[in-house]
Amino acid sequence: MHDTPAIIFHPDYTVPLPPGHRFPIGKFGRIREVLLADGVIAPGAWRTPVPVTEAELCRAHTPDYVASIFNLTLDKKAERRLGLPLSKALVRRGCAAVGGTLLTARLALEAGLACNIAGGSHHAFPGHGAGFCLFNDVAVTIRVLAEESTIRTALVIDFDVHQGDGTAAFFKDEPAFFTFSLHCEANYPPTKEVSDLDIGVPAGTGDEVYLSVVRSHVAPLINELKPDIVFYNAGVDPHVDDKLGKLALSDAGLRARDDHVIECCLAAGVPLAGVVGGGYADDLDILARRHGTLHRAAIGAAARQK
Repeated sequence: MHDTPAIIFHPDYTVPLPPGHRFPIGKFGRIREVLLADGVIAPGAWRTPVPVTEAELCRAHTPDYVASIFNLTLDKKAERRLGLPLSKALVRRGCAAVGGTLLTARLALEAGLACNIAGGSHHAFPGHGAGFCLFNDVAVTIRVLAEESTIRTALVIDFDVHQGDGTAAFFKDEPAFFTFSLHCEANYPPTKEVSDLDIGVPAGTGDEVYLSVVRSHVAPLINELKPDIVFYNAGVDPHVDDKLGKLALSDAGLRARDDHVIECCLAAGVPLAGVVGGGYADDLDILARRHGTLHRAAIGAAARQK
């Protein structure tokens, strides 16, 4: 790989939510602005995805669920479980984010490495949304790419602080699509699904123990499975200052984690598609800079490969 990795962004990643809403949706636009301001990416360097279609979403999600979203007919109980008020703008956002992960994967397959400035909506199940996740972008992307025979196998490395329960549910009986979730055990969701590999660490776990788990599992898994592509959920909610996280990673710990995953993929010649996952803080600048760790790590790794 000789090029700077593609960074994918769509203006619809950020849409209005009611004032004081717990989900910091403004962070996605701020990630791009901070990466630009810090000179990490040049103006005009990012790629803009085409939003996914209803038909593409139905490759993974149930047609009834997709129709209830597009027709804005989700019942109040289902909307509460989603945690976001359903609107035309939110549907646009969901389609843009899934389109972003699909483009990220396609570009990763071409060049070895690409990162979305959204994605990682791992609490969305085939037939319902949950935990601020409308559509499961990684699951839809895997289904679309597999159906067109672009990939046969995939490994999902999910290091968001919350278990990737929705993604596990999509692929629970499909050994070709391996799900690995490293998360805080005593955290949302209260009822866990069964991933192919689940490692739940206790609340308060810091850099040393967390990184030892990362370093002992990532390379062996990649080398054993030799997947066609890795989807990496680089959620920053394991950070010590995260509002919903309960773990105690430092800025340096997050960077070491991301560096390790990316370098393991590059060393094995396995394409990596990065998505941002969860991260919760009131200060959007701090949060955006934290999320940008993924993009900085990717660009740094690509520079070292030259």
